[in-house]
Amino acid sequence: MNIRFANIKDINAICLLAEKIWPSTYREILSEHQIKYMMDMMYSPSSLRTQMLEKKHSFIIVEENDQQIGFASYSISDKPGIYKLHKIYVMRTEQGKGLGKYIIDFIINDIKPHAATALQLNVNRNNKAKKFYENLGFKVISEEDIDIGNNYLMNDYVMEKNLMCE
Repeated sequence: MNIRFANIKDINAICLLAEKIWPSTYREILSEHQIKYMMDMMYSPSSLRTQMLEKKHSFIIVEENDQQIGFASYSISDKPGIYKLHKIYVMRTEQGKGLGKYIIDFIINDIKPHAATALQLNVNRNNKAKKFYENLGFKVISEEDIDIGNNYLMNDYVMEKNLMCE
């Protein structure tokens, strides 16, 4: 298994991974229309380019046997020492094998030398991934409802993993 940093040349690969992973992850939580809206909003080539170049999100791609099986993105937040995990997705066939923990550990190892004190993320309040994050030491620190346009709200928990204890 290999994790590598992605760049703008990898945008199409990230788009393809998102198309394979994202809709099935959320089809029990979100409407088909909201999934399409959010896919366009977050995973169009232009949106990914903006995330990489303007918002300075670091993207990583997970590969195994020359197959791309997952991706993640993260960045420093506007709060000192706090980093934000924006995305972490793994092909359904690869879930349950410890890959998510492997990705989170990779990210933590990347950000800790930059004085990171915590890693935060948002997770939909109805997403079973909340348990996965709790098992990795993340704790719910707040709830927020984010207006993403088109009369859609993201109803999320904000979760945080304290890196000072690691």
